[in-house]
This record gives sequence, C-alpha cells and structure tokens, in this order.
Amino acid sequence: MFHQWKNKVWLAALLLTLCANTAYAQPNMHGQLNIFACEPEWAALTRALAGDAAKVYSATTAQQDPHHIQARPSLIAKVRRADLLVCTGAELEVGWLPLLLRKSGNAKIQTGQAGYFMATDHVSLLEKPTVLDRSLGDIHAAGNPHIHLDPFRVQQVAEALAATLATIDPANKKNYQENLQSFDLEWRQAISQWQKQSEKLRGKRIVVSHNNWVYLEHWLGLERLAVLEPQPGIPPNSKHLAKVLAQLEQNPADMILHASYQNDRPVLWLSQKTGLPVVGVDFSPSDKNSLIQWFDGVLNQLLRTES
Repeated sequence: MFHQWKNKVWLAALLLTLCANTAYAQPNMHGQLNIFACEPEWAALTRALAGDAAKVYSATTAQQDPHHIQARPSLIAKVRRADLLVCTGAELEVGWLPLLLRKSGNAKIQTGQAGYFMATDHVSLLEKPTVLDRSLGDIHAAGNPHIHLDPFRVQQVAEALAATLATIDPANKKNYQENLQSFDLEWRQAISQWQKQSEKLRGKRIVVSHNNWVYLEHWLGLERLAVLEPQPGIPPNSKHLAKVLAQLEQNPADMILHASYQNDRPVLWLSQKTGLPVVGVDFSPSDKNSLIQWFDGVLNQLLRTES
C-alpha cells in the first residue's frame, strides 16, 4: 500500500514538472516571440523593431545599476520562456546573466545560438584596457560596454538586431525589415537635430561619478576632467574627493554628470564646494519612453546648464 501511494506521488510530481517545462517552451498566448532584454535601452529598441510580433521584458529599470542585479527566481522564469536574449555584453552583466542562463536550461538563448544577442558584438568599443588587473577596479576586458549613449552605435545595433529577429522568426521577416526602415529614417532625422542642438556643448568640461559616459563624451565632444571614483566601481573616499577638489581649483569644470541610480552624496558635496551644477541623468529610458524621447531628455538636461 505504501509503495503504491509513493509511486502515485512520484508520478504526479513528474507530470507537474513536464507540464511546467512544456509551458516554458511555448510562445505566449498571442503567438508572439518572448524576448528578454537585460537593459531598458535594448527593450525599447527591440519593441521598435519587433512591434506586435514580440512581447518584450526588461530585466532592469532606469533606476538600477546593470552591473549589480540579483538573479532572482522570477528572472530565471522569464529567461526560461525567452525565444531571444538581447543584452549589452562585454561583461556588463557578468555578475548575474551567466547564472540566469545556466539555471534557465533554455538551449535557444545560450552563447553561440541564434537567440543569443549581445549588442557590443556588433560595434567597436572604446577604452579597451592595456592591462587586465582586477586590483584596478571593475575593468571590462573587451572595452567600455555603455555603447547605448552613442546614437550612431545604436543604429548599428538596430541593423544587427533586425537581422537576428528575421533569423529566429522568418515568418515576420518583412515586418522586421519595414520596422527597421521606419526606425532608421526617424533615427537619422533625430541625430541630425541632436547634432545641431548639441553644438554649444562641445568642449564643455565635466566631472563624472563613474566612467560610464565615454560614448556620450565622444559623441558630444565633452572633456572629462575627473572621475569621483578612485577606481572603477570603488566608491570615493574623502582623500580622493579632496584630490579632485584641488584638481578642479586649478582646472575648473563646467558641470558634474552622474546617473540617477548612483549615490549622489559625493556629487552634492563637490557641487557645494565648487558651485558646479549637477546634471543627474536617467542612464536608460523609462518603460514609457522611446529611445528618441530618452535622448531628447538627456540632451535637454545637459543644455539646461547653458541657460
């Protein structure tokens, strides 16, 4: 009797597991692709290119540091259902994405598969380190990964992503091509407008909290004078802040730039000591904003220092 009961329990557990795995393997109820984006910028780009053909989920928000995310069970479940993974790459998500992929057991989106898309694989990267030494802080071996702050690189990623969407979902290839053409036209027009708006920013000298603005600096012609972190990923101490303050007394800056998710206490201290304006920028678009709306907002915040 006991053995019969035990076998029934084992069979019921097996059936539940099989049902769960089957559910994970199926697309959502509307027949759309399930797409898991690591950051809001890639979620926004994917939505623009996929339209109604996909349901896109972003693992992070504009108020989170993408370097430091917990591999929660809810994220594992989302990755398990995904037909396509769209992330930054270049080790930005090294602290949590490999664990998600391993725990998900989803073969479609593992490294080397058609459903594995890293944006940094499709553009050239700035600031590739000449020395790899973890004692120097949070250094990315392939180069600085924050490419979404350069609209020209975003355009390159869009072309590669549209091609990937067409590969994994050939039935909607025409849809992805048409959406790419629409995005490309609107994006080029926006870049032209941004170039004109940003002329007065060229040559402006900035202080940054973390060295994650390099592509924005390169695009807008900003000059970085100092970084508040003594080493990448290491919070500033009083000794380093005093050193930055002395440096700025000799070579003044025009503004302090930091991401809204970062601790603003060092920034506010330095602003109080120097009188420099603080520009706190959302490092990624919000759920409701397109990439164009987000870039508009970033530029407007920078340009307010001119008024």
